[in-house]
Parts: sequence; structure tokens; C-alpha cells
Amino acid sequence: MDRNKLIKTASLISISGNLLLSCAKIVFGILSGSLAVIGDGLDSLSDVFISFITLIVSMIIALPPDREHPYGHYRAETIATSILAFIIFFIGGQLTISTIEKITSHQTFIMPDIMAVYVTVFSIFGKILLSWSQYAIGKKTGSSMLIANSKNMASDILTSAGVLTGLACAYFFALPIVDKVLAILIGMWIMFTAVRIYMGTLTELMEGEENRALYDRIFDAVKKTDGTANPHRVRIRKLGAMYVIDMDVEVDGEMKVSDAHLTAKDIEINIRRSITNIYDVVIHIEPLGNYEEECYGLSHGDVNPP
Repeated sequence: MDRNKLIKTASLISISGNLLLSCAKIVFGILSGSLAVIGDGLDSLSDVFISFITLIVSMIIALPPDREHPYGHYRAETIATSILAFIIFFIGGQLTISTIEKITSHQTFIMPDIMAVYVTVFSIFGKILLSWSQYAIGKKTGSSMLIANSKNMASDILTSAGVLTGLACAYFFALPIVDKVLAILIGMWIMFTAVRIYMGTLTELMEGEENRALYDRIFDAVKKTDGTANPHRVRIRKLGAMYVIDMDVEVDGEMKVSDAHLTAKDIEINIRRSITNIYDVVIHIEPLGNYEEECYGLSHGDVNPP
């Protein structure tokens, strides 16, 4: 499986699909006089930007490690996601502010045309297909970037459903102002989505790992290796979809250096069998019973405390 090629394919599918939906919603939103549909189109336009960046990032992370980037270029995925969050937040803020200005300017509210309903229904079905494709390829490649993009598109489905509800209120209850209120809510939802995406990148940027199950797998891998004891100061660093693992393990103090090296290799092999997408494993061998002030990393009892 060529991971980078699949990510590129997913990005191209997302670019094409979202560009089509965005143009359709913005054009028909203007023609029908529906600000909510225009706002929904701007939301899809932000997905086009996201997909362009995922396409560029797929090329960057494919670059081999070099002197300036010994860990490779995988974290470009996280940096790009952070930048995208700010772009999405700006788009949502602009929509919210412009709609509030239209309401406060006491303009005459115009009933949206029926074509706004048709394009919104078309958008819902289109987003379902796009979200599914991004999630499927994201799971297959282990790309958190694509999975996050699929969740973003899933929220767009709810947004379009809300627009459809607003249009129904406008037609059946003669309340065109509902369309404007929904445009504001959509803008606020876009900003909330941006904040949520950005917060999701902070753990990785701060060298953290929230998945405690990975630590259990590491300790189990050490248990399967003969002649080892007390795995501790275990640290996991995430680089995009890849993991770097650093840990201390105790062995018999009389063991030869060559044997200790083979033991460390056995631990690494067991870890790689248990956890996919391993970039590197660094194991520090210590003599059995060695005492240190263990300030950093986790020991076995720290993973699932009572």
C-alpha cells in the first residue's frame, strides 16, 4: 500500500467534490437570495482549501529525513492542520459578522427561491459520499488528517440539514428571517469547528499522547521478552501517523553488552508487531534493581491507575 499515493487520491477527490458543491451553493445561493445557502457554500469552500493543503502535505511527508529533519517531515501534517484551523475560523467569522450587519441594517428580507432547496439536498448527498471516502481512506492509511477532514465534512452534513430546515420555515411559515439567523449559526458553527480542529493538534505539538492503550501494548511487548524487567520512563512521541517510542528497561547486570543489545532488539521487534506505524524505538538498558528519580514518562502502574 502506497500511503502517500492514497492520501493524494483522497485529497484530489475532496478538492473536486467540494469545489463542485461550493460553486453550486454559492451561485444558487446568490440567485435564490439565501444567505444560509451562501454560508454553506463558503463552508464547502473552506473544505477545498483544506484538501489543497492535504495534497501539499502528502508531498512534504513523503520527503526522506535529512540533516535538518532527522525525524522526517511527518509533523508537517499537524502544522498544516493548525494553519487550516485559523483559515476556517476566519471564514466563519466573516460570515457571522456580514450577516449580523445585514440584519441590523434593517434591509427588507426576501423570500429565498425554491432552487435553494434543490441545491441544499444535492449538497447533503454529495457531502455524505465525500465524508465516507475521506474516512475510509483515512482509516486505511492511518492518516489522522484525513479522518479529521471526514469528521469536518460530516459536520457539514448537519449544517446543510439545518439550512434545509431554515428554508422549510421560510416557505411554510413565511419567515425569511430564519434564513439569516441560520447563516449566523452556521458561521458560529464553522468557528467552533475551527477551534475544535486546532485543539486536536495541541497534544501532538506538545509531545503528548492521549491513547493510553498504546502504553499497555508496549508493556505487554516487554513482558514477552525474556530476561527483562521494570519497563519505565516510557514516552511516546507522535509524528503525523508515525510513533517514536523511548523507554528504559532493566536486565541482569552481569549480562554481556552484546546480549543486552539483542534483548533490546527483541523488545523492538515485539513492539513493532503490536503497534503499527512505528518510526523508531529507543531503548535504554539498565542493570536490574537500578534506582533513579523517575520524573518523566510512564511506568506500568501509571497507565491505568485505580
